[in-house]
Amino acid sequence: MSAAKPNVVLGLLGTTLDKGRSTKRWQRWRPTVDLARQRGLPIQRLELLYGPGSDALAAFVADDIQQLSSSTKVNLHSLLIHDWWDFENVYSALYDFAESYSFAPETHRYLVHMTTGSHVAQICWFLLVEARIIPGTLLQTAPPKSRNRSQPGQHTTINLNLARYDAIARRFSSRTEEDVSFLKSGIETRNASFNRLIEQLEKVALSSPAPILLLGPTGAGKSQLARRVYELRKRRRRVDGPFVEVNCATLRGDSAMSALFGHEKGAFTGAISSRPGLLRTAHNGVLFLDEIGELGSDEQAMLLRALEEHRFLPVGADQEVESQFSLLAGTNQDLGLRVSQGLFRDDLLARIDTWTFVIPGLSQRPEDIEPNLAFELARIETITGERVSFNHEAQNYFLTFATQAPWPRNFRDFGASLMRMATLAPGGRINKPTVLEEIQRLEDTWSRLSARPLVTATTLPEELGPIDRFDAIQLSDVLKVCAQSSSLSDAGRQLFAESRKKKPNPNDADRLRKYLSRHHLDFSSAQIFGRSLQSRVPGTR
Repeated sequence: MSAAKPNVVLGLLGTTLDKGRSTKRWQRWRPTVDLARQRGLPIQRLELLYGPGSDALAAFVADDIQQLSSSTKVNLHSLLIHDWWDFENVYSALYDFAESYSFAPETHRYLVHMTTGSHVAQICWFLLVEARIIPGTLLQTAPPKSRNRSQPGQHTTINLNLARYDAIARRFSSRTEEDVSFLKSGIETRNASFNRLIEQLEKVALSSPAPILLLGPTGAGKSQLARRVYELRKRRRRVDGPFVEVNCATLRGDSAMSALFGHEKGAFTGAISSRPGLLRTAHNGVLFLDEIGELGSDEQAMLLRALEEHRFLPVGADQEVESQFSLLAGTNQDLGLRVSQGLFRDDLLARIDTWTFVIPGLSQRPEDIEPNLAFELARIETITGERVSFNHEAQNYFLTFATQAPWPRNFRDFGASLMRMATLAPGGRINKPTVLEEIQRLEDTWSRLSARPLVTATTLPEELGPIDRFDAIQLSDVLKVCAQSSSLSDAGRQLFAESRKKKPNPNDADRLRKYLSRHHLDFSSAQIFGRSLQSRVPGTR
């Protein structure tokens, strides 16, 4: 059996508790001196720290310790601490001492004496030990229980490794389980991979300030999960600001920059008052950018700087503003592909995918159909105030169908389906005829979705009607430029790059708007058709 490691104590001189020079001092409890008398705690070395003006008292205490324990070596260290209640001053001094000290935890046991010093100093000791800057254990001493203070006092060690404390560990485990259940809206999901994903998301949401990217198909629950992440952080006091959500697909044209970053009064025509913008509104809270892949190039550049520096310039402003927000982002697109197509910034993608979670579609989680069914029925009861349930035969029939169904729009289809059956259920009881009718409705809807005409590589969408070949070639190019542009003005500048040079006051946006209107298009629909063309033409960017 190996010998115990020798004890080394780090402690602060108690300028009040440790003082005393008369012979009566031996009848007083002096915590630093008493370290030398602790039963079962032989101290090989004491590193005694003190502030300016306490040299004489420190030397006197060191001599008294030598009288009690000649085997204890006392090293004195004077620190430049001018105010023991100044956190920055105290922490910096103790941190510098710890950084310069040669610890050897493999051969020595280190104890940090917490009894002396100001409360600020005690907090600093705790932080340094908890962060393992000092590889030691906290040591607390107390006077003897008897009135005879000449007797040795008591000591207690505190190991900050919480895994050693079963009751505390169980409480932490229970709290984590509650948080995970909260993220899942209390649904007892059974899909193992989804449950692991939520467990990891819980840890990240409470521990990391980095952006979180939620990937998954439409209707998979990204928006709901983002809000639950915010609510969890709010409950655990990680944020105290608001939850701000925006679908980036709705930010089109010249108003996108203003919506995100705000504007000053008079910044442009129609700006009759200033607007804070979504980023500023989310200060100290969470900003959820759903469908982030739809952001224009200018907005992407501004967002990247706001994420890195938490500062940005509102439209028409002369001075930057600050916003300390946390970012959650969602998309059903392949952002890597959009980067290769020149539609998304690679540096922005690198900034937001530190933590990426892929949310599986409902058809990938057939074992979760049943618990989600119970959840949806409870939600419907909350909305309508009426309790609805399945009879046994109907529920089994619907579950058999649902666990094999494609659910192309995921929980949107699933929730709508249950709402329809609950509404049509006779007497609040969903029976098999109601289920059969709903299954037929779903299959008809999904059949129409899969039968939608596709845009080919050589033709424009049929919705645009018959167009001469000459006009079709021109319109096709216009649509592709629109798809790659962040605003109507941006697209107009590219399309009219030469002719605009001859105009003193070119209005590219108006020219393009009129051109598109001849084909019964606005800028948003032009972008949609343009993306359809790009995705089917080899080699396009």
